[in-house]
Amino acid sequence: MAAGGAALWRRLSAWLPRGRLGLAALLGRLSDRLARGRDRRARRSSWLLLAPLLAPPVPVVTAPPCSLCPKGAHRFQWIRNLVPEFGISSSHVKVLSSPAEFYELLKVQIKSAKQRVVMASLYLGTGLLEQELVDCLEETLEKSLQAEGASSLRVSILLDYTRGSRGRKNSRTMLIPLLQRFPEQVRVSLFHTPNLRGLLRLLIPERFNETIGLQHIKVYLFDDNVILSGANLSDLYFTNRQDRYVLLRDSPEIADFFTELVDAIGDVSLQLQRDDTVQMMEGMVHPYQGDKVTYCEIANRRVMEVINSARTRQELLHAQTFHSSQQGRSSLSQQSSGDLKPEPDTWIYPLIQMKPFGIQIDEMVTETLLTEAERDARIYLTTGYFNLTQAYMDLILGTRAEYRILLASPEVNGFFGAKGVAGAIPAAYVYIEHQFYSEVCSLQQEERVRLQEYCRAGWTFHAKGLWLYLAGSDLPCLTLIGSPNFGYRSVHRDLEAQVAIVTENKALQQQLHQEQEQLYLCSGVVSSATFEQPNRYVKLWVKLVTPLIKNFF
Repeated sequence: MAAGGAALWRRLSAWLPRGRLGLAALLGRLSDRLARGRDRRARRSSWLLLAPLLAPPVPVVTAPPCSLCPKGAHRFQWIRNLVPEFGISSSHVKVLSSPAEFYELLKVQIKSAKQRVVMASLYLGTGLLEQELVDCLEETLEKSLQAEGASSLRVSILLDYTRGSRGRKNSRTMLIPLLQRFPEQVRVSLFHTPNLRGLLRLLIPERFNETIGLQHIKVYLFDDNVILSGANLSDLYFTNRQDRYVLLRDSPEIADFFTELVDAIGDVSLQLQRDDTVQMMEGMVHPYQGDKVTYCEIANRRVMEVINSARTRQELLHAQTFHSSQQGRSSLSQQSSGDLKPEPDTWIYPLIQMKPFGIQIDEMVTETLLTEAERDARIYLTTGYFNLTQAYMDLILGTRAEYRILLASPEVNGFFGAKGVAGAIPAAYVYIEHQFYSEVCSLQQEERVRLQEYCRAGWTFHAKGLWLYLAGSDLPCLTLIGSPNFGYRSVHRDLEAQVAIVTENKALQQQLHQEQEQLYLCSGVVSSATFEQPNRYVKLWVKLVTPLIKNFF
């Protein structure tokens, strides 16, 4: 391990410009923590014999050179060394608060779309509310055909193959009528993880095959308006399943990026046909029948082309506008038409995590944010499924910021009351939560790291992300919002995307603060007494099995 750490340090140091000793120390600390985390995982999990069969080796995480500014939101400009940076006006950002608001916005946006509708989700449900969404799509496509001239409206939908194919009536059967009626305008792509193949694919039954890897990205865009969320296209997410949602209005560069990202994943996915069969695009390697290494290399290349080309475009577009410590802030940026637009006060960074393809940007950024959070800073972190990676747990327990972690109580867990083995999953999460709480207490960190459980009668909880409050500030300057749950699946198995929103605008900071407060108001603080309640009893077999299966949910 020492030799590996030295080699990692030499590689990082070679990237650094001379005189950046503070940055060198930053990266050194990050590398040491990651190395310790990997070593601890190796010691604790050597008996997990299934993991090497189901997931590729974990490559070393390294961070590129970055320049951290000492104060304010601009300290996060180092993220643009990894991904494109989109500077926008805070007036274009709206934080939504409820499933109903999210659903109504989806319908309004679909009906008003003229050029493109792009939707990526785990699956599309089969109920009446989901059918109403499909009807909206059909109505909008029909209007586009009736308009003068050739229709320019295109609809692209990306779902997961295994989840979208579950049951006789499923996401595929919901969308086939659109493919049959509008074959030139509608594309439905079904991502199939390359890790589910061969004998494994034949033996694992439906539902359980979803544990190997999924398309988990949730992004919904309509012309130049983009909704980022953790919510799927299902009736529960439109009624009483709490999640997070943010609308980015009139943001063509961001919409272009996510359109290209969904297209790239779609190109390496199975294409749904009008007769409910699937096939790959001509010349594309098959995800589970073709060579796995070749397929993953092609997928990596397609996705990284999107990220790198967008990053280059944004660097040219904003060459002299944002975060220039030498020249100060430029006055205004101009559109190609010559019209003036407001100087950006908010910056969007798309963070992509696709470990099956060797893409670990979200993991890298998240770990750096946790590492460098200063003393007296506050991080509010929420996940519907509390199953943090060992690296994230080590950083939370070993760094200086205060943490308020919001998670689901058993009653609002999405698996509560499920039939069969799935019904024991809430108890498994209780066991994981208890283990983490015990470690917090053993380190005497109860004041700095606090757990809170979301509990709301008649609701389930699916919100994920974080809010970062700098030391001395009552408002957050950064939030992460999107699909990752901060768990093993999000980091290692699934395709994930979220955005880091960094803002200097007080009104937008207030929106984000109110969103955080609204979620945490429905929670209670976890204490030792919490785990003495009858509904927290965990059966012995669940305790024995949880370490074996925790990396699959």
